[in-house]
Amino acid sequence: METLLNTTKVYSTIPLRGGYCGREQAILDENGVHMSFSASFVGAATTIALTVFSAHAETLPVPTGPVLLTISGALNNETADGVVTLDLDILKSLDTQLFRTSTIWLENEIEFTGVKLRDVLDYAGATGENFTAVARNDYSVKIPKDGMKADGPIIAYLMDGAEMSPRGKGPLWIVYPYDQNANYRTKVTYTRSIWQLDRIEAHQ
Repeated sequence: METLLNTTKVYSTIPLRGGYCGREQAILDENGVHMSFSASFVGAATTIALTVFSAHAETLPVPTGPVLLTISGALNNETADGVVTLDLDILKSLDTQLFRTSTIWLENEIEFTGVKLRDVLDYAGATGENFTAVARNDYSVKIPKDGMKADGPIIAYLMDGAEMSPRGKGPLWIVYPYDQNANYRTKVTYTRSIWQLDRIEAHQ
């Protein structure tokens, strides 16, 4: 390998399955692409695995309006400085979701407009399996990836067609279609329905 590639190489000894030790070689080629392979020897048998991936995150559009949501942590994309920031226009550019439901916090049935939480995380290139949603007052709640279903939750940015003020649980509120599914009328779901949403942290 050393005679074929004009590269920079870093070697480290790592434990492999079965208790054997092998060598992992990390390579950066002339195009800035990170390559790695590991070799282990069991008797006369040799196994080599080669993986190639881009070392650069996708750069997303910079918000032109007030930033409503910041996503950080385990991400493939970024706006700048390793985080993804979104304003209202960027949120509205994603697939819009709309439903009517009652809640335990408001007297009347409400029409919520927003975007699926999992679509926002996909936009950010989030690779984690667990997420922490944090409100403006630093209240936080854990939301696992497997808790994000096809019908909810959404990050709502309109309530009955109007933007939400901070005093009215806005400008962003994670909500579920509570009336459509009894599984959403639970203490766990109500706890995850965080209003004044400010940021999301993605964890591996």
